[in-house]
Amino acid sequence: MIKRYFNRLAHNKLALAGLAVIVLLAVIAVAAPLVAPHDPLQQYLSSRLANPSRAHVLGTDDLGRDVLSRMIYGSRISLSVGIIAVGIAVIIGTLLGLISGYFGGWVDTVIMRFVDIMLCFPAFFLILLVIAFLEPSIFNVMFVIGLTSWPGLTRLVRAQVLSLKGMDYIQAAKLLGLGKLRIFFVHLLPNVLTPIIISATLGVGDAILTESGLSFLGLGVQPPMSSWGQMLTTGKDYIYVAWWLSLFPGLAILVTVLAFNLLGEGLRDVFDPRTGTK
Repeated sequence: MIKRYFNRLAHNKLALAGLAVIVLLAVIAVAAPLVAPHDPLQQYLSSRLANPSRAHVLGTDDLGRDVLSRMIYGSRISLSVGIIAVGIAVIIGTLLGLISGYFGGWVDTVIMRFVDIMLCFPAFFLILLVIAFLEPSIFNVMFVIGLTSWPGLTRLVRAQVLSLKGMDYIQAAKLLGLGKLRIFFVHLLPNVLTPIIISATLGVGDAILTESGLSFLGLGVQPPMSSWGQMLTTGKDYIYVAWWLSLFPGLAILVTVLAFNLLGEGLRDVFDPRTGTK
């Protein structure tokens, strides 16, 4: 089974390209102190808004800081926010989906009506509303994105559980007197992992895009920490005299989000028995 999945993934060139980009970004983020050519906070005031050159491959910003180094350290912020925020959303969405689908009745009604209420609000504006009452920081951004991103996954998991709970092996587990927690995590959860993994992979790209938008508005990562969205905020003020301040962070966001989306779509094809290479 696992070998067949790997074979399908190996034949999906776009998914492999996305995976390669993600692995490269992860390596760069972990090894940032080793691969960054300069200290991201070091100011070279004599080289303010310097064009890309051998000394500063991607140029410098308005304070003379090396753009490449700030982008390398910014990858840590983007990947951390994406992974942790999606982790929070996956935990909440999976648990609520399992409970809602398994118990049904009034429990299902209450949870799904709450999901409907959450889905009535545009996610980004809901995040802005919550952030407005909190101190802007990377930790608040992680938790707020995670706490507002679970409704879609809850519906997905609930639908899977509804189709599984009538299966013979679930009924047999009930007749044997197995506890609900064991049924949840031993018999149901392994069978709904596929849509969870796909949703989580696609969700990381969305979380990175959301964090970049918040940082661009000044509600995300605060100086002197560097994030790609924050760098875009600086770049917009100098877009006519220092194009590199907007171009390179924007490309980093585009490539990263695209990589996660390609991998997520590839995993969907891999796990779907109706598609993929046989």
